[in-house]
Amino acid sequence: MRAAFDWFFRDRTSGRVVIGQWPNPPLWLFGLLQAVAWIAGEANAIGRWAAVASWIALAVWAGDEVLRGVNPWRRCLGSAVLIGMVVRLIV
Repeated sequence: MRAAFDWFFRDRTSGRVVIGQWPNPPLWLFGLLQAVAWIAGEANAIGRWAAVASWIALAVWAGDEVLRGVNPWRRCLGSAVLIGMVVRLIV
């Protein structure tokens, strides 16, 4: 059980357990743009632009996690977000 935990959650370079970490710029941008979209409202052009741009920022963050995540957990998290985004767009 310990080996599976270590494999899934340990950073391959530092050896530390990484479940969550300080957000990187695309995730900060996503949060900022979501706040702008919420404040401006989706009926407003700025709100619509911010909502679309926030989705792009989230997709960039998730893709980065899939490609460069520090452990399998972070890669799975990025994959889950991308899958959720695709499902949301389809449904």
